[in-house]
Amino acid sequence: MTETKRQQITLADVARATGATLEGDPSIVIADVTHDSRQARAGTLFAAVRGALLDAHRFVPQVLAQGAVGVVSELERPADVGGAAWLRVENVRRAMALAAAEVHGHPSRELQLVGITGTNGKTTTAYLVAAVAEAAGELVAMTGTVEYVVGLERFKADRTTPEATDMQRLLRRAVTTGCRVAVMECSSQAMDFHRCDALDYAVAVFSNLTRDHLDYHLTMENYWSAKRRLFDGRLGSVPRTSVINIDDAHGVELANEMEGKGARVVRYALKSPAEVTAREVEVTLEGTSFQLVTPQGAARLRSPLVGPPHIYNILATTATGLALGYDLATVSHAIETSGGAPGRFERVPHTAGDFAVVVDYAHTDDALLNVLRTARDVVGDGRVITVFGCGGDRDRSKRAPMGEAAASLSDIVILTSDNPRTENPEQIFRDVEAGLRSSDRPYLKIAERREAIHRAIAEAKSGDVVLIAGKGHEDYQIIDREVFHFDDKEVAREALAARANKPSVETPKA
Repeated sequence: MTETKRQQITLADVARATGATLEGDPSIVIADVTHDSRQARAGTLFAAVRGALLDAHRFVPQVLAQGAVGVVSELERPADVGGAAWLRVENVRRAMALAAAEVHGHPSRELQLVGITGTNGKTTTAYLVAAVAEAAGELVAMTGTVEYVVGLERFKADRTTPEATDMQRLLRRAVTTGCRVAVMECSSQAMDFHRCDALDYAVAVFSNLTRDHLDYHLTMENYWSAKRRLFDGRLGSVPRTSVINIDDAHGVELANEMEGKGARVVRYALKSPAEVTAREVEVTLEGTSFQLVTPQGAARLRSPLVGPPHIYNILATTATGLALGYDLATVSHAIETSGGAPGRFERVPHTAGDFAVVVDYAHTDDALLNVLRTARDVVGDGRVITVFGCGGDRDRSKRAPMGEAAASLSDIVILTSDNPRTENPEQIFRDVEAGLRSSDRPYLKIAERREAIHRAIAEAKSGDVVLIAGKGHEDYQIIDREVFHFDDKEVAREALAARANKPSVETPKA
């Protein structure tokens, strides 16, 4: 795709787009918009965001010295900014999204942009949708929890959803690179912070809603309201197609609401009548197969992804792929050949014995229940040995439910540290144990995560599944305020290598 020449955008254009009160020369041309003082250069417009920990107004002298030509702020123009322009707005986060879209020429309008939201399944669905486009020979852009992708380039993700200024810049780069499709995970907090504003979505996907992030949202009503932003127009536009899971009660509500507004809705489900569904499901440790039923016909699928949660991800991907204009054969081929996202029921290959070791990102009670149900479905007469913890300085309300989930479907539980951050691991353990004690399942407490993983793998017998949950693709652990390298898969391989020289240990007593 050859990018067409775009018109130069001035301060006057940005002021109109954002509804700002402008003090300064309206004819100044803006080359970029940033919230990050380190990115400021000649021609940059700086958005001074006042956060919970840092007020970016302190960097105004620095960015002006670096060549920035103006500041977007909720405050009045101070006297000490020289000849720099000042754009006063009601909401600086909303304004910087609108300003960045204007300066970068609204790149989402030149792409088929897919936004995916929900508590669980966003990352895998994003990877699968990208795989569909790639199977059709397309270059794809993608942003999400694990990484950002622009064509053949890959970058480690800073956050699930980039800031609006970074997102618009990335999408413009995608257009310039030749991408026709872009896929992004849209987190609830990102939508509250206007990171997803001023984007035109070809397809918006809703996966499910379960308890999470209540340390930030406080109530499920607030959490649900944030998720709905992707669909109801509060971001600036309504998606051309809404793909919605109607096995979730919130999805039923959303689908009915969107249809009532005259929007195009495609429903998917396993348990409810829907346009896209699955029949004759078979799940093993080697993968999942089923009859995929769509408005374009049916196809027998065999995916390397394991378990019912991944079936929902596949159904969402199918509905999205068809909405984007790809045929069923292309969609099916992509699904059958894609391994999905790293750290989502990902097996650790080994020859240390006739048992399975699985790493999964599950860090909510619903996600943990889903992955444990999958493990139980495939384990046969074997046992499920679960290693998990809960993050510190985060939503405490999900800790006891996660303990209850682990106890309900595991044969042995090893409670360990996740990312304790500045919180005392013993306090986290006490919160989780309130749920673990709901069952008489035996459990151990091993605060050191490496030791916990080694213990679980040493305990495994023929036919067992060792599930290491909570971190998935992450390759770090946060203890106090320090970040240390820690990869569950690496540690599992280390433990598997050591297993041959160590006898099995006794099962812990209840």
